[in-house]
Amino acid sequence: MSELRVVLDTNTLLVSIARKSKYRPIFTSLLEGHFQAIITNEILSEYVEIIERKANAIVAHNIAESIANLPNVEKIEISYKWNLITTDPDDNKFVDCAIAGRVKYVVTDDKHFNVLKDIPFPNVDVISIDEFLEEIQKWKEDNKVQ
Repeated sequence: MSELRVVLDTNTLLVSIARKSKYRPIFTSLLEGHFQAIITNEILSEYVEIIERKANAIVAHNIAESIANLPNVEKIEISYKWNLITTDPDDNKFVDCAIAGRVKYVVTDDKHFNVLKDIPFPNVDVISIDEFLEEIQKWKEDNKVQ
C-alpha cells in the first residue's frame, strides 16, 4: 500500500490525530509508512494553523515536523494552479497538490470537492474519510498488519 499516494485534507488529518478517534488508524498508517502522503508548504502551513487552533502552537509544530520528516511524506512544489474549485478557492491547494503529485485520491469529506466529479480533465479522484479508513483496514487485514 506504500505505493498508494494521497493528499489528506486538513480535516482528515485533524480527525485522525486523536488517539481515541475512530479515524486514528489513518494517522497510525501514515506514521507506519503504509501509504504516501503528498504535501506542499501551503498544506503543511494550514495543518499547523488548524491544529494550533485546536491544541496549541507547540503541539501543532511537533505534529507538522513529524509529518514533514516521515520518509513516506513527499513535499512537492506547485508550478500551475488549476483553480478547479470556485466555491472555496482555498481548497484548490489540495487539488493542485493532487494533480502535481500524481496521487490516487484526495481524502476529504468537504462537499466543495464534489465539483471534481464533473471535471474530466485533469482527473482528481476524491474519497471520503470513511472510505479511506475502510481501504486502510482492508489492506491491514490482507497483509496481517496490526
